[in-house]
Amino acid sequence: MGHFEKGQHALLNEGEENEMEIFGYRTQGCRKSLCLAGSIFSFGILPLVFYWRPAWHVWAHCVPCSLQEADTVLLRTTDEFQIYSWKKVIWIYLSALNSAFGLTPDHPLITDEEYIISRAIRKPDLKVRCIKVQKIRYVWNYLEGQFQKIGSLEDWLSSAKIHQKFGSGLTREEQEIRRLICGPNTIDVEVTPVWKLLIKEVLNPFYIFQLFSVCLWFSEDYKEYAFAIIIMSIISISLTVYDLREQSVKLHHLVESHNSITVSVCGRKAGVQELESHVLVPGDLLILTGNKVLMPCDAILIEGSCVVDEGLLTGESIPVTKTPLPKMDSSVPWKTQSEADYKRHVLFCGTEVIQAKAACSGTVRAVVLQTGFNTAKGDLVRSILYPKPMNFKLYRDAIRFLLCLVGTATIGMIYTLCVYVLSGEPPEEVVRKALDVITIAVPPALPAALTTGIIYAQRRLKKRGIFCISPQRINVCGQLNLVCFDKTGTLTRDGLDLWGVVSCDRNGFQEVHSFASGQAVPWGPVCAAMASCHSLILLDGTIQGDPLDLKMFEATTWEMAFSGDDFHIKGVPAHAMVVKPCRTASQVPVEGIAILHQFPFSSALQRMTVIVQEMGGDRLAFMKGAPERVASFCQPETVPTSFASELQIYTTQGFRVIALAYKKLENGHHTTALTRETVESDLIFLGLLILENRLKEETKPVLEELISAQIRTVMITGDNLQTAITVARKSGMVSESQKVILIEANETNGSSSASISWTLVEEKKHITYGNQDNYINIRDEVSDNGREGSYHFALTGKSFHVISQHFSSLLPKILINGTIFARMSPGQKSSLVEEFQKLDYFVGMCGDGANDCGALKMAHVGISLSEQEASVASPFTSKTPNIECVPHLIKEGRAALVTSFCMFKYMALYSMIQYVGVLLLYWETNSLSNYQFLFQDLAITTLIGVTTLRNHYSGRALWLKPVIPALWEAETGGSQVNLNGAYPKLVPFRPAGRLISPPLLLSVIFNILLSLAMHIAGFILVQRQPWYSMEIHSACTVQNESISELTMSPTAPEKMESNSAFTSFENTTIWFLGTINCIIVALVFSKGKPFRQPTYTNSALHSHPVEGLHCHHAQLEFHCVPCGRGGHY
Repeated sequence: MGHFEKGQHALLNEGEENEMEIFGYRTQGCRKSLCLAGSIFSFGILPLVFYWRPAWHVWAHCVPCSLQEADTVLLRTTDEFQIYSWKKVIWIYLSALNSAFGLTPDHPLITDEEYIISRAIRKPDLKVRCIKVQKIRYVWNYLEGQFQKIGSLEDWLSSAKIHQKFGSGLTREEQEIRRLICGPNTIDVEVTPVWKLLIKEVLNPFYIFQLFSVCLWFSEDYKEYAFAIIIMSIISISLTVYDLREQSVKLHHLVESHNSITVSVCGRKAGVQELESHVLVPGDLLILTGNKVLMPCDAILIEGSCVVDEGLLTGESIPVTKTPLPKMDSSVPWKTQSEADYKRHVLFCGTEVIQAKAACSGTVRAVVLQTGFNTAKGDLVRSILYPKPMNFKLYRDAIRFLLCLVGTATIGMIYTLCVYVLSGEPPEEVVRKALDVITIAVPPALPAALTTGIIYAQRRLKKRGIFCISPQRINVCGQLNLVCFDKTGTLTRDGLDLWGVVSCDRNGFQEVHSFASGQAVPWGPVCAAMASCHSLILLDGTIQGDPLDLKMFEATTWEMAFSGDDFHIKGVPAHAMVVKPCRTASQVPVEGIAILHQFPFSSALQRMTVIVQEMGGDRLAFMKGAPERVASFCQPETVPTSFASELQIYTTQGFRVIALAYKKLENGHHTTALTRETVESDLIFLGLLILENRLKEETKPVLEELISAQIRTVMITGDNLQTAITVARKSGMVSESQKVILIEANETNGSSSASISWTLVEEKKHITYGNQDNYINIRDEVSDNGREGSYHFALTGKSFHVISQHFSSLLPKILINGTIFARMSPGQKSSLVEEFQKLDYFVGMCGDGANDCGALKMAHVGISLSEQEASVASPFTSKTPNIECVPHLIKEGRAALVTSFCMFKYMALYSMIQYVGVLLLYWETNSLSNYQFLFQDLAITTLIGVTTLRNHYSGRALWLKPVIPALWEAETGGSQVNLNGAYPKLVPFRPAGRLISPPLLLSVIFNILLSLAMHIAGFILVQRQPWYSMEIHSACTVQNESISELTMSPTAPEKMESNSAFTSFENTTIWFLGTINCIIVALVFSKGKPFRQPTYTNSALHSHPVEGLHCHHAQLEFHCVPCGRGGHY
């Protein structure tokens, strides 16, 4: 790129996943004119090169300049792929608003530079510079001198500022300015016109090379194969365009409902108006009324509460309660003002508001946070439209090898020029023969050969209920050597069964109340907590919500209803949720409990709290959550001294344990005035709720299969650490003979520095190391005969965070044997997957969709067991909700990868075999005839390539079909080939993952040398035969005689003026050896075990090549050939 001065280069989306470098350029008229002339004189080749290389287009047309002066920007991704693109800088003019609102440069909305929108307006001409990259609009901030994303509220805004600035809505002037600069609130995926798809497909370098080859073949009268290629290319392009069009239509239908929603918007002066959702701008005030409302944007809830179905984002259609953003005096950004997850205040685009509960004012209000493609749904759609490239090293290796073949072709061209020029051939014949070498040495199918293991793999996976939206990832599946699993719903059953409850009093824990007995929980604070501390809702007479909450509530046998009009409590809406004991219940002194306010559960907080009112009784607060977390909020004297040991008794048996606590509140306080910190303090510990979470039947066999294949298995869960360890042992992830070492890391606390301690779970022996030490002596902690893998590390999300911050050099050593990661937040799951990838693991992630979306996207291979819309973010989705899909994916991936490599080697060698043979014949100024080429290209190579090497393909490699027509034939049902599939057993090693690797290169080189030796030996030996004679024979000049009537005597090549044909023993020998060599190479490279089924199961391989040779036996003995592809029989 060269050196750029300050202001000419910057980072776009710094620190984000889609981070890019941006460079400023200014178009020069003289450069543009030169490029135009070059395009004309190169007959369109130069624009084609610029199309393939966007950076070259910019460098040729423009000169570097500052970003502020640039009219064109060059973008380069900062990841390993370094992909270039360029965009024109466009202007947005606000002058149109002058007449309507009297907008002038000194208008308060223009002069207020607190917000990005005002800083982006150039004074006094009132216009804005912007670029649009991957559907996101960026404006030039004149104050800070950089491009910034527009279409969302600023991150620095505090909650007080949001309430003050946007709590009453925007004025009409503000709305129009924001609408013009931010653009429409649409997630618009246009249906791409057929002509655009057609041009894009035709301009693929592969098809351009095909066009060159076809033109050359027509000039040589090689019509048959040229026509075959043209027909197959047309069919292939048509099918590709059809598929792309179908995908475009499907994605358009997926998002079009978002763009046509009517919403209620409150303006500062205009009041409430019904508007189309596409006119919404960040800062607009939405009024949410009624139920079943689809959110058209991301919005911050500032008043009232909502119950939302976030199935689109989390993969589970479990109602989530959203609470209003509290108005705090702090100037801290609203996202970080409390320890709770800010997302509990956000209504995300694409989610459905099931219920909107108004506060005392009678309305539910939300401020528009983000619009269009900036929203959560927009981000999901963009990840589909602009997927991260995969398998880059594989294709880079292919290009390198392709360049080697181009070098080989260049040598062949020089050789051909020398031979034919010295022989006195006409110039046009010399040029044709030289160009012919390129189409022989560089196989057009080579780039496509890498995807040939894909189509049928995807079909087989589909039959097993595994669906793929990113076909290229199937090859990556073949390289997986570590698979991460979520626990609940993935390794264990989805539903939790209540096993019992252990209450406690001043004397400690009481006896277990077992739910198996069928007796209801006796009345008391524990029963009240189970009946009210949940996020369940009543929708159309049905109780809906989290399965755990549902099981807990059902165990009380209570009922749920809305309060009547006579229900009046200060600060509580009239129709509050009320839980009541059923009529058959006895000895319950209260009529019911009204749920006044909720502090919802979040993975980060590991707890939820509710404020309730007993009918005619006290106002209480109940908390439930992770036992260690709940106990930390309780009065120490109320937590039994045997808490830790009691908890371990149940967690070691694999139970899931939830703790309960409560406190009394003063009745006089307004519920909304109580902060979470106030409510969640000085609680009284109530006891433990014990739930049973059993392993799925398929879990243990699958994990044993993976471990025996030396594929690491790792558990990442949000559950209790001890429960996770128990599940790991029961599932076989940790065997009985292996030790589990618990790692605990503590943050810096006052004068003490960060430290790590580890404990053998079985022996409870502690060893502690401070911050100055970054090693662990395993030998002292594991039995003397311990070997690598005889121990496993287990740690929590908190310890993982501390180690990442303070012991980063130690983290890789821990991850090498880290197997159990518990209490992990969604963000920590993604970070862990990324850390494993840094250790050169190929990481797979299997989860049920809830809280796993980030990790599923981050992993090389993400497998969602949820069929919700969120599975769009995961490359693979299994219809069967268990982990049996994982070994199937790995087997198909390995087979697809091996098939691709075999096809690559075969296509390369087929070209080299033909290349060597043709160059030998050129020595005699001879060549193969059109029909000899046709027989090798179509009847032998295509048939062999399809039946021998084509196993299963992971996605529609449609651009492959023009070169290997039978691939298309099989794809469309024309082929009756019976192909062998993946080998049913996973072996403890992986196939090669690189094209340029010693084993692969050596096999190709040795086969090329063998072919060269065979051809040279045949070429020389045939001339030394006693029947070989130099006498001229004019058999080929005999007119109107059949081939069988020709007298075949040994002759040397001799051109005949009548039809440019001659007889040649060398030609027949070279062709025969080349054809046999192709069959031998195909058999050698048709690998069976250990990644594919044995070769003998492929009946097509045994029958078709033999039949082909039998049918053409007479032709193999035919000596009369043309002098080149342009001759005639």
